[in-house]
Amino acid sequence: MARVLVIDDEPDVVRLIVKVLSGRGHVVQIARDGASALARVEHEPPDVILLDSDLPKIDGAEVCRRLKTDHTTSDIPIVMMTSSYIDIYDVNAEAGPDAFVVRPFVREVLANVVERALFKR
Repeated sequence: MARVLVIDDEPDVVRLIVKVLSGRGHVVQIARDGASALARVEHEPPDVILLDSDLPKIDGAEVCRRLKTDHTTSDIPIVMMTSSYIDIYDVNAEAGPDAFVVRPFVREVLANVVERALFKR
C-alpha cells in the first residue's frame, strides 16, 4: 500500500483516479492546485505523485521542476498526466518527470504506470 498524491483540478478525473488507485490498495490524497500540492508534499511527502500538467496557480511542469530540484523531494516519483503527446516533449525537457500518462487514459494503464514508478523507487 502506497500513499499517492493526486494533483488535479478536475473533480471527475480525480474521482476516477481515486477509484482506480484505491481499488489497488493505495491511499490517495488530493491537491487541487500547484501551490497547495507543494505545501502538502513539504509537510507530508507521498510515495508517488500523479500530477496534471495543466493546473491553476502553479502549472504542473513548474511543480515537477521544483520537486525534482529540491534534495528533500527529488526522489519522489512523479507521473505527469498530459492531454497530448506533444506536451510530453516540452514538459520532459523542462521538468523531468519519471513517467507520463496521456489523457484520456485507460484505467489499467494508469494503475500500472503508477505502480511501475513506485517499484523504481
